[in-house]
Amino acid sequence: MEAGIKSQTSAIENVEAFIKTHDVIYVAENAVFKNMSTGEEIIGRNAIAVLLNYLYHVAFEAKAIVNNIVITKDHALLEATFSGKHIGEFAGIAATGNQVNVPLCVTYDLNEDGLIQYGRIYMLTDVMMHQLKNE
Repeated sequence: MEAGIKSQTSAIENVEAFIKTHDVIYVAENAVFKNMSTGEEIIGRNAIAVLLNYLYHVAFEAKAIVNNIVITKDHALLEATFSGKHIGEFAGIAATGNQVNVPLCVTYDLNEDGLIQYGRIYMLTDVMMHQLKNE
């Protein structure tokens, strides 16, 4: 394969590995993840790693249960359920121990190396807040 030109195979492998591990090695150094509910942007591989660690290991002991994945050489789409136990402060709410199951959709733009360059996160945070406050 010519340098700088990615294949659909490498894009598929990278996105699938990222979804399984949340390892930011599959994210471009200057990537941007945007929370579409709030407009907040997380910029850079290191900041994205901090966000993912916080969500999956600090505020929650959680995983993304995959419902559907679509991957091309330029884009990917994940439909999943963010599922886990609330173990730390989140949005001003101290750990409740409540189980959450929140619909999640993320769209990814991939760069020429097959790494995630841009992610748009659609998470139904109103569903999460209801589960944290009412269980």
